[in-house]
Amino acid sequence: MREDQTDLRSEVIHLADAVDVLYDLKTVTSADFDEIRRFVSEETGKMFSSRSSALFQKHVFFKDIQQLQKKGPEALLKAHLPAISYDYSDEEIEAIAEFFAKIVDYKSPFTTAHSMGVASKAKTMAEYYGWNADKMIRFYVAGATHDIGKVVIGNHILEKPGKLDEWEYSVMKDHARATLDILSNIDGLEDITEWASNHHEKLDGTGYSRGMNGSELSFEERLMACIDIYQALTEDRLYKAGLSHAKTIAIMKSMVEEGKIDETITADIDAVFGKEEENEQYVFDAATKKWRCTVCGYISEGELPPDQCPVCHSDSSNFTIME
Repeated sequence: MREDQTDLRSEVIHLADAVDVLYDLKTVTSADFDEIRRFVSEETGKMFSSRSSALFQKHVFFKDIQQLQKKGPEALLKAHLPAISYDYSDEEIEAIAEFFAKIVDYKSPFTTAHSMGVASKAKTMAEYYGWNADKMIRFYVAGATHDIGKVVIGNHILEKPGKLDEWEYSVMKDHARATLDILSNIDGLEDITEWASNHHEKLDGTGYSRGMNGSELSFEERLMACIDIYQALTEDRLYKAGLSHAKTIAIMKSMVEEGKIDETITADIDAVFGKEEENEQYVFDAATKKWRCTVCGYISEGELPPDQCPVCHSDSSNFTIME
């Protein structure tokens, strides 16, 4: 498309994006900024439209870059953009939550439906417990956004086919804290923030990223942790087929015995999602080697432990063989 076929707002976004990619605006000097202005001028009519270039040359000065460096982009945006509040219907809130969930899920083909799966099961469990409509929708939003912190994790870690090294694992674990940081910036989401960001905490205090224990975790936070585990084990991933309900519950019961997750909630999840398999019980094969994740209690069967735990993402070095 040519300049006369495009929208000025698109052209401005393109110019801003190109400048930000080519130059580190956090460190540019006055001399660097003069170079940026020359670059924009030289690329006018080629890379940039005459209209967007003229706006840049007329309205952007080095003092603006200095303010960006001093205050940061978020503070500047808050200072210049109006704060507008809206009242959304439950349907609109669900749509917004689904939008953000898909951003996270589509970031990696390894988890193309995980967040929406957690959100859907969160809503089902909320209905099972008879929560009111407001709490039900808030718990749904927490499920949809529980992994939003993964937007800051590089795909080279999210999609690594082999086991994560110590540094990569520490980065992976940080997605829970990133979820906390992102959601805590939004007023009115205090409960949603806690329900969403604590989904990797364990009752015995061995979870991440805050190391909370059972006395510090609410029922809703315990429930979200169990739903996340159930969804992770039953869904298909590129590197594994989803487990049956019966085997998933068997693994979760072993995690209950380890003191990791809530026993009553595990039984409730079994009752709610196991109706089609209500007569099926999974028994671990005594002749097959069994490996227990020392971080979360997940049990794997096979000659070797998995490269990565599907529940807590720890690598094979955290698995011990069970006698």
